[in-house]
Parts: sequence; C-alpha cells; structure tokens
Amino acid sequence: MIKPLSWPGGSLKLCFTFKFITMKYLSDYMNDKQSKLFKQTGAFFAFSQNQFDEQKKEGIKYTSIPGGMICPKENVETLLNGLTKIHKEGIEQDIAENGIDKIIIRELYNYECFYTRDYSDVISHLKSYDITEEQIKKAFYKEAPNAE
Repeated sequence: MIKPLSWPGGSLKLCFTFKFITMKYLSDYMNDKQSKLFKQTGAFFAFSQNQFDEQKKEGIKYTSIPGGMICPKENVETLLNGLTKIHKEGIEQDIAENGIDKIIIRELYNYECFYTRDYSDVISHLKSYDITEEQIKKAFYKEAPNAE
C-alpha cells in the first residue's frame, strides 16, 4: 500500500488524467461461455421468491449457490467445475492477448490507483493471475509518471 503524499503546511491535491486503454477485461473472455454453461445446466439468478417461482421448472430440485445463482441439484458439480474451467481459460486468454504488464496497468487505471495512490485492490484482484505484489508495485511506479 502507498501512503498519501503530504505537503509541508497542508495537503497536496493530486489530479491525474487517466489514459484511455482499450483492452478486454477478464469478464469479456468469460461472459459468452458462462451464459452457455448456465443454459446447459439450467442455472439462473433469482434474488427473490417471486423471481425463483417465475424461472423454476416443476419437479426439479434446486440448490442455491452464493450470489443469487440457482441450479438444479443434479447439475451443481458440472456448473461449478465449468465455472472454474472458464475462469482459468479466461485468465490464460487474457495473459496471451494482453501480457502481464498491460493487465497490471489496465487494473491500476481501473481501480484509479494513480489517483488514490493505493494499489491494494489490484493485489487482491490479480491474485488468481499469480501476479505478485512486487510486480504490481514495479508497474505502478513505472507508470505513475505517465498518469497525468
């Protein structure tokens, strides 16, 4: 984590203009595959009893999965294994297309780290990429002069 800058006798206001970075995000690699998996397994989202009643099919036993997801009990394992595989493949595709350094920079801007001077959210977010705090810190200090 980076400590905020201070100025003798008062605070220093920081203003940065973020670069527009056109890159796909992990969700872009996963969305279509997830939608297909949900359809295949009969999974859906319901955040109220009314929504559940509208989407359920008679004679099927459902299991509630965190995040409001509902899945036929017989398909839960297929769904969870499929989601794990899609996530792993999405990360691999993101790295292959964008490279680790660009992914880190994308997320530093996405989390407005050059404004807040705190990249702890990026550390958490990129943990599944096996990206280290040291790599993020190095990228932060390298890119910071370009964040106007």
